[in-house]
Amino acid sequence: MGLDFTAIDFETANGFRGSPCAVGLTKVRGGRIVEEASWLMRPPQNHDHFDYHNVRIHGIRADDVAGQPRFGDLFPEIGAFIGDDILAAHNAAFDLGVIRSGLEVSGLPGPAYDYVCTVMLSRRCYSLVSNSLPFAAEEAGVPLVNHHDAAEDARACAGILIDIAGRNQANSIAELYLSLGLVMPRQPAFNPATDVLSKASLAALAAAGSTAAPLRPFLAGWPEEGPNPLPNPDAEPGHPLYGQTVVFTGDLAMGRPEAKKRSADVGARPESRVTGRTTVLVVGDGFVASDLRSGRLTGKARRVLELHGRGQAIEVLSEGEFLQMVGDFAVAAPA
Repeated sequence: MGLDFTAIDFETANGFRGSPCAVGLTKVRGGRIVEEASWLMRPPQNHDHFDYHNVRIHGIRADDVAGQPRFGDLFPEIGAFIGDDILAAHNAAFDLGVIRSGLEVSGLPGPAYDYVCTVMLSRRCYSLVSNSLPFAAEEAGVPLVNHHDAAEDARACAGILIDIAGRNQANSIAELYLSLGLVMPRQPAFNPATDVLSKASLAALAAAGSTAAPLRPFLAGWPEEGPNPLPNPDAEPGHPLYGQTVVFTGDLAMGRPEAKKRSADVGARPESRVTGRTTVLVVGDGFVASDLRSGRLTGKARRVLELHGRGQAIEVLSEGEFLQMVGDFAVAAPA
């Protein structure tokens, strides 16, 4: 078997991962891109409002998808393109979660997928201050001009995986995982008619039944740090934040105590300041990876760059990347 897989990237309309509005797919055979596909789509009914923050990221608006099929109607074509391939995604927990939640709220069953997360592999094989897609793509020598264009992001993800396999002299995904001492994760098949729904879908269904979006209260002064809960001993070891020491800086969409609880739930150890133990810094205030180069940083982020320059294995995440990893901050549509 050669280096064969399909890379996938979704863009979503709002904070619920089951609200896909675009998908890009890149098929690789023998370490070469052989086919690509992309679609715009309407998210599932009752989960199809477009949030300002999402539109600001990818530029897709409700009018752009008004004449397109809904995700549930389009998924047979997406599934046919994927076939029996291993799926690769940058932050695979999010993109596999899009498939699961999008199908669950559409009342449709979903197939099982073996999958590869190029964020996890980037952490393992590169030494970057941020493993966000633009930084990992640059390290892999993959051009990425329009980040958050689903087709370009899927192509960049494919290029990263091809580069990492090459650096490890692996001729297949199985060889790559064997060489790194990893076990390939698998999302099992599911049927919303008989199986318990995912937490993200349950939260979104509950939120969709409310009459208005919850308002975020104004908080004056410094954000409340709150306690630092211990890591969940029963967390999934394959989660991208498992075993990490996480610090938060800047203004987040959720309070820091809630962010710390979510990180601890997935096996991370939250702390209140950057130290020699810190491995992940989550930055709010609308931070994106390019801010690492522009200098629009908090004091904690500057400290992280200093420590990274000294050789400490430490990574900067945007709040959006963090939320994708720990589960959606699902909100209801405005009334």
